[in-house]
Amino acid sequence: MIRFLTAGESHGPGLVAIVEGLPAGLPFSTGELSVELARRRMGYGRGNRMKLEKDELEVLGGIRHGFTLGSPVAVLIRNTEWPRWAEEMSAEPAEPKRPLTTPRPGHADLAGMLKYDTHDARDILERSSARETAARTIVGYLCKQLLSRVDVEIVSHVVAIGSVETSTESVPTPTDRRAIDDSPVRVFDPTAEQAMIAEIEAAKADRDTLGGVVEVIAYGLPAGIGSHVHWDRKIDALLAEALMSIQAIKAVEVGDGFATAHERGSTAHDEIFYEEGSWRRNRDRAGGTEGGMSTGQPLRVRAAMKPIATLMRPLASVDVTTKEADVAFRERSDTCAVPAAAVVAEQMVAFVLAAEIQRSFGGDTMDDLRRTVDAYRTRLDAF
Repeated sequence: MIRFLTAGESHGPGLVAIVEGLPAGLPFSTGELSVELARRRMGYGRGNRMKLEKDELEVLGGIRHGFTLGSPVAVLIRNTEWPRWAEEMSAEPAEPKRPLTTPRPGHADLAGMLKYDTHDARDILERSSARETAARTIVGYLCKQLLSRVDVEIVSHVVAIGSVETSTESVPTPTDRRAIDDSPVRVFDPTAEQAMIAEIEAAKADRDTLGGVVEVIAYGLPAGIGSHVHWDRKIDALLAEALMSIQAIKAVEVGDGFATAHERGSTAHDEIFYEEGSWRRNRDRAGGTEGGMSTGQPLRVRAAMKPIATLMRPLASVDVTTKEADVAFRERSDTCAVPAAAVVAEQMVAFVLAAEIQRSFGGDTMDDLRRTVDAYRTRLDAF
């Protein structure tokens, strides 16, 4: 099965992603990957660091002449700011010149300092930083390459920033990707765009931050991906785990999960019909999953991002060395990173779906996997 590991710190020399279990023959392009990484840096409300970051890529293994080999793929993203941080983040024995001793509420700082017995929050924040999602973008790119070759496409968009929510009930399709990426807040509903921008500007003026809600939709996923048999193979559980692992994500909803919790069963479920030789549903309240498996409908999942915890007006804290009341330290930050979170959520959904497809259908080569998936779709069509 496909799995991945990331390594590296936010201000270290670079980030590494290692992806294991990909079939041989999957196309790979550093140019396409660079475009995907640029999507993660975009979005209204980002800070100046996004202008400074340049994702310089180096393939370390698993790729030859533009295709995966079947061996683990390893890609390094060099940190172009490393020379400025080489002394502070050096691997050689030394004492930190600027220890950070007043942890930030809402971050991993204090819990990590307690866990690892350190009085310098930099030991924690460097790894807990959302910069790590750049490495996950490599994973998502590879997984989306696999999915597209078995006719599964993924699109993400923003549905809320702060108090502003989209008003349209329609959902985007893969053909809407360009229009969404062209929106500074990655919103599909153009009537909400300016209100979201104004919301971000108001928070920025108050030196505050904003969260929001993102949605990811997968099209073309055949029924039966996942499992009703084992708790750790249920597709909705895997999606929730993957999305909740993203920095600052605090809630996940599959389909209309929260809304249906307030309804009766007679209105909450998607009724089944058989029309013109195929199985259909009257709605998609369940988000394309039932019993831990995909239903064949578009898979739809949302994730809620809390406001960024690094504030320009720091919250109250305590110095871990003196135990005296103080304010939290400040690092460079964004006002709002919800548009970028949508892109990262897209990558994590792609990973879950690609991993489960590879688990279900196997194949050491992309051609073998494609043939097995095609045979499965043929069987479903005849059911």
